[in-house]
Amino acid sequence: MITVALDGSGDFYSIQEAVDSAGKGDTVLIKAGTYAQDLTVHSKEKIKIVGAGVEKVVLLGRDELVGVLHVGKWPYGATDIEISGLTIKEHGGHALGIFNGNRITLRQIHVKGMVFGQQVEDVRIEDSVIGESETTGLHFSDSQVLLIGNFIHDNDHGVNVTGKSSVRLDRNIITRNLFEAVVIDDQAKAVLVSNTLVKNGGGGAFLGLSTIEASGNILSLNKVGFLIAASSQTKTSYNALFNNEVNYMRAGSPNMHAPELQAESDMMADPRFVDAEHDDFRLKPDTTLLNRGEFRYLGALPPLLTPAHNR
Repeated sequence: MITVALDGSGDFYSIQEAVDSAGKGDTVLIKAGTYAQDLTVHSKEKIKIVGAGVEKVVLLGRDELVGVLHVGKWPYGATDIEISGLTIKEHGGHALGIFNGNRITLRQIHVKGMVFGQQVEDVRIEDSVIGESETTGLHFSDSQVLLIGNFIHDNDHGVNVTGKSSVRLDRNIITRNLFEAVVIDDQAKAVLVSNTLVKNGGGGAFLGLSTIEASGNILSLNKVGFLIAASSQTKTSYNALFNNEVNYMRAGSPNMHAPELQAESDMMADPRFVDAEHDDFRLKPDTTLLNRGEFRYLGALPPLLTPAHNR
């Protein structure tokens, strides 16, 4: 265990020096504090960087640099890196960049700003809060990524996937984005399963030559549900749609209403959230979104149980 502490009680004061000293299998523990430091992790294999907690460890970066945390860089890579338990605040518009890496796991982190990834494989981001970017919350290009159980909020776009990426979004809540919650473009492939896309400008936009499977999602209180280009290959099933203006549109100039794109298994009903105004997107016991197809419930969060179920 290698420790970092601002009060001098650790092995290092600098997070960068601690990570540079780490060897394969080492863990770098960052003690509580607000660190006006940036960090680049490259040419490293199988190390863990563990903060004392998202409320206790904050990385701010330095004034002269864009971005705060970089994992991998060209021509160097990074492999089997795990980062958890800290907050990253954007600097110069970027908070976290992942480049030329493999098997990168980010767990229980809070990112205030943009996450950008390019040419990375086996990236897993889970149980994290990502938002408040002036552009996109997460943007991946030519990358393989799993996003699971995250809360993505208050960006221009929530998730943007381009190039020849392959991504899976599973049980994420994506809310309060000015434009679409999820945009899949170019030749990217995406699977969206059991997500809650709510209170955005749009739910999912599937553009270019993208290939998408979307099932078990809730798209509610957006202006538009799904925006689908004729050039994409999109399959939808067992989605619940309850949007402000329209549920399905065909991308074009202008975009056109396309009710024919609705799947037979779709549901057009109020999800019955516990308290959407205060971001409680659990389902009330009287929701109709239970036991649909292979899904015990639709969306990201399990429903409240009736008193009988709690016994």
